Amino acid sequence: MDRSPPRHQPLRILLLTHSFNSLSQRLFVELREAGHQVSVELDIHDHVTEEAVDLFQPDLLLAPFLKRAIPESIWDQLPCLILHPGPPGDRGPSALDGAILRQEKYWGVTLLQANATMDGGDVWGYETFTMREVSKGSLYRKQVTEAATRVTLQAIKQWQDETLHIQPQHEVAEAARQQTRPAITQQDRAINWASDDQQTVLRKINSADGAPGLLDSALGRPLYLYDAHPEPHLNGAPGTLIAQENGAICIATADQKGVWVGHLRDQQNQHPFKQIATTVLHIQSGDLPSAGRGYGDIEYREQGGIGLLSFPFYNGAMSSNHCRRLQQALQQAKREETRAILLLGGSDYWSNGMDLNQIEASESPADASWENIQAMDDLALEIINSEQQLIISVLQGNAAAGGVFLARAADQIWARDGVILNPHYKDMGNLYGSEYWSYLLPRYCGAEAAKQITQARLPMGTLEAERLGLIDRRFDSSPDTFVEQCITAATTLTQHPKFPQQLTEKQQRRQHDESIQPLSSYRRHELERMRMNFYGFDPSYHIARYNFVHKVPKSRTPVTLARHRNKADR
Repeated sequence: MDRSPPRHQPLRILLLTHSFNSLSQRLFVELREAGHQVSVELDIHDHVTEEAVDLFQPDLLLAPFLKRAIPESIWDQLPCLILHPGPPGDRGPSALDGAILRQEKYWGVTLLQANATMDGGDVWGYETFTMREVSKGSLYRKQVTEAATRVTLQAIKQWQDETLHIQPQHEVAEAARQQTRPAITQQDRAINWASDDQQTVLRKINSADGAPGLLDSALGRPLYLYDAHPEPHLNGAPGTLIAQENGAICIATADQKGVWVGHLRDQQNQHPFKQIATTVLHIQSGDLPSAGRGYGDIEYREQGGIGLLSFPFYNGAMSSNHCRRLQQALQQAKREETRAILLLGGSDYWSNGMDLNQIEASESPADASWENIQAMDDLALEIINSEQQLIISVLQGNAAAGGVFLARAADQIWARDGVILNPHYKDMGNLYGSEYWSYLLPRYCGAEAAKQITQARLPMGTLEAERLGLIDRRFDSSPDTFVEQCITAATTLTQHPKFPQQLTEKQQRRQHDESIQPLSSYRRHELERMRMNFYGFDPSYHIARYNFVHKVPKSRTPVTLARHRNKADR
């Protein structure tokens, strides 16, 4: 089926996706920035997708993340493109899982046209990349997302220009790649604690991290393991617990080393979702030796007079404990003789705000929510009240909800192009939000932009965030070079002769703002609204949190995403 695209004008592109995940959001943002009209439909049922096509009349359907085939009734009438997280010729589910287990040195992404053969359609474009020894989720958010975005944007532009060379997959694929692989099972990645060394255990857990997790019974009952990190020094009998640190547990491996596991999931538990490992195992302080720096979820170092504070919390979730420990680390960093402190977050996420899983598992989710938001506010206040150093939030990875406004508490936000921000709380049961956003957004963005940022329910990229004043600077750099570029830029900034004057002006501005309206009043107002969210008669937040944590499938696509279902947008 051939269908010529509209030339020299924006395309109507329907994103069909199982969930609006990080890759889907990145493509949504990039395609809109390129001038195209983009609408989203969650893949709920074939009839629903057919209806979406009828309503939106797209020029092109793009499927970045699906778990089932597109029906012939759609791909026979409309160009439908599938993003497969593997090189040409690779077919089947568990593509990244298998690549990690097989220790592939190179992998890739293929943009192919849907047809009757699953993952077997003609190739519109592809790109390969070097594999990293990290979790599946990290590979997906970095290498896969970056490659998929480049391939998709290039192919769509070439299609519009009528310069696209579409190739049958068998002509592009290496002979060894041309096979359909079965889904990876738990048996395929089962750990043999008596013989598997540290790297083997890490590889197996990494192959399942995110979903579904690696199912293992070494801890006394079947549990899913996540968030694995190497331990080079501690040792013990293979498969036994040997240490704990900051909620993580260390399990000995067969080569006299160990593996830290930060999170577990007990499917038989009343809370069958990911939680901190010691919580699931009911391990108390003192039950196991503390390893000091064994599980480093907060790290501070200095480079050339610049303080670097990293906090790669799992999935960007920040519990009350995380916030308090990070606040203490920042207090200590502020005592050092540095000119600037870069808040680095993690390589995959800067912060996604409150730890909703831990809140859901608590005896009183309302009380736990209240405690968590207070700890977030205390941390934000610590960032705002930093007089002796320039504080810069350096966004290597995505940020959402309270994490965005926590970043805005710094003097400046620097972000890598490709980072996606979701600066809103609305989809979590109309949460009002805190972290001093009612002070910070008007202060940095102005009243109109502040309203736009908080009322919208759509992800934004760095271009839009910079236009609105939400971020101060964006860097067109790779994930591998971004932090070093920021260190260089911060060094140049702080060595400028006028830098002491800039610090003085910063202090004067804060004093002036405080004299007009103290920060305590902003916090009080925000928390009054949050108290209603947590304890009021409207249960929307608690329902939304439950659905999010338990991964309850959506029964419909929100009209904020599905423009074709919003009568105002038709």
